[in-house]
Amino acid sequence: MANRLFGTDGVRGVANAEPITSETALKLGRALAHVFKAQPARHHRILIGKDTRLSGYMLETAMASGICSMGADVLLVGPLPTPGIAFLARSMRADAGVVISASHNPFQDNGIKFFSREGFKLDDETERRIEELVFDDGALAHLRASGGEIGKAARIDDAIGRYLVFLKGCVPRAVTFDGLKLVIDCANGAAYKVAPDALTELGADIVALGVDPDGKNINLGCGTLYPEKLREAVLREGAQAGIALDGDGDRALLVDERGEVFDGDDVMAAMGLRMAAAGRLAGGAVVATVMSNFGLELALRSKGARLVRTEVGDPAVAREMRTGGYNLGGEQSGHVIFMDHSTTGDGIITALMMLTLMVETGRPLSELRAMHRVPQVMENVRVAARVPLAEMPEVQRLIAAAEKRLGANGRLLVRYSGTEMLARVMIEGEDLAEIGALAREIGAAIGLGAGRARA
Repeated sequence: MANRLFGTDGVRGVANAEPITSETALKLGRALAHVFKAQPARHHRILIGKDTRLSGYMLETAMASGICSMGADVLLVGPLPTPGIAFLARSMRADAGVVISASHNPFQDNGIKFFSREGFKLDDETERRIEELVFDDGALAHLRASGGEIGKAARIDDAIGRYLVFLKGCVPRAVTFDGLKLVIDCANGAAYKVAPDALTELGADIVALGVDPDGKNINLGCGTLYPEKLREAVLREGAQAGIALDGDGDRALLVDERGEVFDGDDVMAAMGLRMAAAGRLAGGAVVATVMSNFGLELALRSKGARLVRTEVGDPAVAREMRTGGYNLGGEQSGHVIFMDHSTTGDGIITALMMLTLMVETGRPLSELRAMHRVPQVMENVRVAARVPLAEMPEVQRLIAAAEKRLGANGRLLVRYSGTEMLARVMIEGEDLAEIGALAREIGAAIGLGAGRARA
């Protein structure tokens, strides 16, 4: 097992290989239960939800066993979007929530992430405490429950119904989606039931894709990573919009009636300007990561609003939003947090907010595009090791030369992924050919310095 479990968004890896094994899941369950049992409560309860991966059964059982062994009860939710677990943790007054999912990764991977009783992802200090207990085999041995103190597990049969009522409550009562024809791609993931139901009950005519999970087809040629089928379906069906979710339902991309994609930046631009005009944009700012397109910043600035940038990862965005009192933020990838409704990114809420904007303005989705995208390229390099960039002189030389060439009309970011063995080179600038060449050159140097992994 590595010296650190938690990445930018929980624990993630190949299922049934460290750290995503039954043994580690059991230890994580014990550690989580111990940490949260320190909080005063008569009954300690922890929620466990998952997406549709085959390995979810294995990890769910192990997590539940660990939690019960420490004297806390487990509430099993089954397949439900990650933000649904955050909502239920709040509404059911649970001590914590667990999500077993690897989000947009292929089915062979899985992950475990935690939410607090307030529905927020755990802070670094709490993760560190859990991590220490996992690595110290004897720390909890004398604290295990016995006899009648051992916890029990029960399944929540109405979890989807509870979440569905919450989702519909995010839409103003005067708004219905009657007359809207929509295509939704649920990526054969956690939202395959609740997302189509929410849209249908709000009046939309739905064409549903990616709603037949078999444990192995999650994210397979569908969802947010592969919007081509969604685009084809929108054009073929003459739909007003298409919605693509990822495997755990916390991110969304939209496709307009012309087949053009709206990513997270487009959503934040449209909603940010709308909320600013209505006096509802808290702090007069949108929070986004360093990966968001420079065009988002320009669009907000043109209407007197600001863009506050954070490091990569929706937990970083959420932390900044809480600290600064902001109510809109997210990532280019489609994680968008509407803090007035949810504590974390929710792909279904993102879709509902954009569809509500369509209905209230009477305009098609294509006319709600509010930013001019500055050309951006991303070069992903699979590496064998995360060698510090500062230790690769040739990479540093190329970065300095690229920044000089871009000047004030561009932006460059080089970093390692927190969830995959990838180096990412992102460059924005006026000349697409030039920034593409720069990104490839830097990527190749990283590949040589860090060692390319086998495909």
